[in-house]
Amino acid sequence: MFAKVALEQMPQNLQQLSHILQQASAIIVAEYERYQRGGQFQIERKSDNSPVTQADLKAHRFISQALAELTPKLPLLSEEGEHNERHQWQRFWMLDPLDGTKEFIDQTGEFTINLSLIENGGSVISAIAVPLMSKLYIVEKFQSKEQLPYRYQWNAQGQIELFQFQHDLNKNGLKQNDLKNDKSIRIAMSRRPERSSRYQEFLDFLTSQNISYRKVNAGSAYKFCMMIEGEIDLYPRFHPTSEWDTSAGQGLLQSIGGEVFDLSHRPFRYNQRTSLLNGQFIALRDVRDWTVISGFVNTLINKR
Repeated sequence: MFAKVALEQMPQNLQQLSHILQQASAIIVAEYERYQRGGQFQIERKSDNSPVTQADLKAHRFISQALAELTPKLPLLSEEGEHNERHQWQRFWMLDPLDGTKEFIDQTGEFTINLSLIENGGSVISAIAVPLMSKLYIVEKFQSKEQLPYRYQWNAQGQIELFQFQHDLNKNGLKQNDLKNDKSIRIAMSRRPERSSRYQEFLDFLTSQNISYRKVNAGSAYKFCMMIEGEIDLYPRFHPTSEWDTSAGQGLLQSIGGEVFDLSHRPFRYNQRTSLLNGQFIALRDVRDWTVISGFVNTLINKR
C-alpha cells in the first residue's frame, strides 16, 4: 500500500528526475493522442524488425538532453541511442524512452518510460513512468538504510501528489507474504499469444502442485508497477527482453523485498555481457516465494 507524504520528503535529485519524466510523459501522451486521431505519424522498423515510432524518438531526445544537463558526466545507454562504448562504463543511465511500443501502436495504453542509474551492474536509482496514468514510481538505493519507493502523481493542472510505499505487516509486525496468505497466485501474462510453450508448462506445473492461479494480462514494464501496487505476485518471462526492459523494474522490486531472478536463482546484473538481451527470468514480489516455483525451475535446468 501507499501512504500520502509531503513532496518535501522526497530527495531533491528524485524530484528533479520525476519532473523530467513527467515532462517526457506529456510528450508521449501528445504523440499518442495524435496517433489516435489518425494524424500523420511515423512508424519504422529497426534492424531487429521491432517497431520504433516518432514518440519513441521524441521522448529519447528530450530525456537525453535533460539528463545531459542534470548529470553532464554520466553517459546514457538508451534503446534508441548508441551502445558502442558501453563496456567502459561503470556508472551510467539506462533508458527505454517508450517501453511497450507495440502496446502504443495497438492502443492498449500500457506503455511506460523506464529509467535507471546503473552502478557496477546494479540499479541504484530506478524509475518507471506510466504516461497515460499521469504517475511514476521511483526509488533510490542507499547502503545505510532501506529506502521505500515513491509514487509521484500529477493532474492536468500540474499539481503533484506524493505517496510512499508501506509494507503490509502482520500482527507481529512482520512483512506479510502474499503467496503464503493467499492460495491464488496472480501471474502476469502478455496480452499477445505467448511465444514459448514454456508458459503453459509453467501453468501446468502449478496445477500439478495444486497451486491455484489467476492470470493478469498486462503489457510492458507496467507489470512491475502492478507488482509494486500488490496486484501481481509473480511475472515469468520465457522469451527475450533487453536490459532496459528490466533494470528499473528490478530496482523497484528490490526496494520492497522482491527480485528478478534468472533460472539459476541469480539476480540480474547489467552491462556485464556482450549482448544486451536478457535471459529467461522470473520476477517475484517477495523473494521468499522462490520456493513456490523452484520445482519447475529445477525441471527446466535438468532438461538442458
